[in-house]
Amino acid sequence: MTDSRATETKPKMQTSSNHGFIPGDDTWTQWRNIFAILTGKMTDEGKEQFRIARDVRNETVDCKRCEDQRDYLLEFSPVIRYMSDSIRQLGGDLSSHNIYCRRCTSRKAGGFDPDYGILLCANEMKDQSHLEDTLAHEMVHAYDHLRFKIDWSDNLRHAACTEIRASSLSGECRWAREFFRRGQWKLTQQHQECVRRRAVLSVQARPGCRDEAHAEKVVNEVWDSCFRDTRPFDEIYR
Repeated sequence: MTDSRATETKPKMQTSSNHGFIPGDDTWTQWRNIFAILTGKMTDEGKEQFRIARDVRNETVDCKRCEDQRDYLLEFSPVIRYMSDSIRQLGGDLSSHNIYCRRCTSRKAGGFDPDYGILLCANEMKDQSHLEDTLAHEMVHAYDHLRFKIDWSDNLRHAACTEIRASSLSGECRWAREFFRRGQWKLTQQHQECVRRRAVLSVQARPGCRDEAHAEKVVNEVWDSCFRDTRPFDEIYR
């Protein structure tokens, strides 16, 4: 009598595709992928797939660490506490209930939405200092939204101005961060060049911007007034 059960087949060995990434969460597979990266045998596409798989695997741990660091900064960080108070004076409210830690699929550190609050990309946070700078950056956007009534959808000059202010005031363009993490080794005008570079990249990514030259033109148009404007701080101190 013939067995009616489906015939069992042996599982196939996992093999790497032409981009060099091998799917799998076991330790051996992870070491094989890391070795492929170190020896240059994995393409950029493979590296991105490796990063995505790692982020998915570590999502719970990353988000918990992000939330713990967020709550600590809201209570003890001078710049975050000052920005929170300044936003509250304008009628806004940013705290743990609308500052979200999530796994992001795009390679960014965070974002601000006037309707929802602040997003912190937990899988992109390098350490607590990085999270502090990112949170301060987005809080400057929140402050500007309340103080200056920013047109986020169509006005590139508004976008350029708030990006200049956020990069300048948040601390992400401090000399040590540029020197040690981004390989920007200039000793003079480093802060201004960092702020300008990040503002151009941000404006360039917006739908209404035609190209890099257009972004640079918009940033240059608002540079003097927006870079000098340090509100709610008395000066750039980070």
